[in-house]
Amino acid sequence: MLARLASQRFLEIRQAFRQSSQVYRSFSTALNYHLDTPDNNPDLPWEFSEVNKAKVKEILSHYPSNYKQSAVIPLLDLAQQQHGGWLPVSAMNAVAKVIEVAPIRVYEVATFYSMFNRSKVGKYHLLVCGTTPCMIRGSREIEEALLNHLGVKRNEVTSDGLFSVGEMECMGCCVNAPMITVADYSNGSEGYTYNYYEDVTPKGVVEIVEKLRRGEKPPHGTQNPKRIKCGPEGGNTTLLTDPKPPPCRDLDAC
Repeated sequence: MLARLASQRFLEIRQAFRQSSQVYRSFSTALNYHLDTPDNNPDLPWEFSEVNKAKVKEILSHYPSNYKQSAVIPLLDLAQQQHGGWLPVSAMNAVAKVIEVAPIRVYEVATFYSMFNRSKVGKYHLLVCGTTPCMIRGSREIEEALLNHLGVKRNEVTSDGLFSVGEMECMGCCVNAPMITVADYSNGSEGYTYNYYEDVTPKGVVEIVEKLRRGEKPPHGTQNPKRIKCGPEGGNTTLLTDPKPPPCRDLDAC
């Protein structure tokens, strides 16, 4: 009896695991799929603008002529800036042509790095840091405030096309957590900016959004008036002067 119950329980667990694995695989690989749509298919013409063609040449000049493929990331970034913050498959094909590789080599890069968006984003793409220090300091509340204020879900674009909200892992300024970054595609590649806003609050990120909506450029960096850059609130309490050199070293002899 016990053996039969254990066997039945084992079968139930295995079935549940299979179902969850299928869901996970479906979710994890969905980001790597491409389905043709009217505004994203390989038949749509795409090429770099005349201004950006000059930038392409400048980028390629940084690499040996037989290693053009090394320029794939900066070229994809330039293409994304030109196309309003996302990469259609035709843009990736154009990059592949420039660096003389099979398109799949470019797709591999574009699907690996989260910095490349393969679906439409807003003119202001708001990315919330979701790594542990920011999460401890309230990044989930920051994201919730943005989504509620804009009336969208994560990775959706507002009806006016201005804003979208996504998540990014560690932005490298943990001391000023929580933080967001704003990728500004409102002026194409010529006016593209990518700025960090640190020490943010739910109320503060909403204020940043409304300033952007009005066409203003809110000051980036720390939003804590008591902090200078990454320094402690209220100013330094240690290392107030230049450190003395070690007595065992003759600096003049160096």
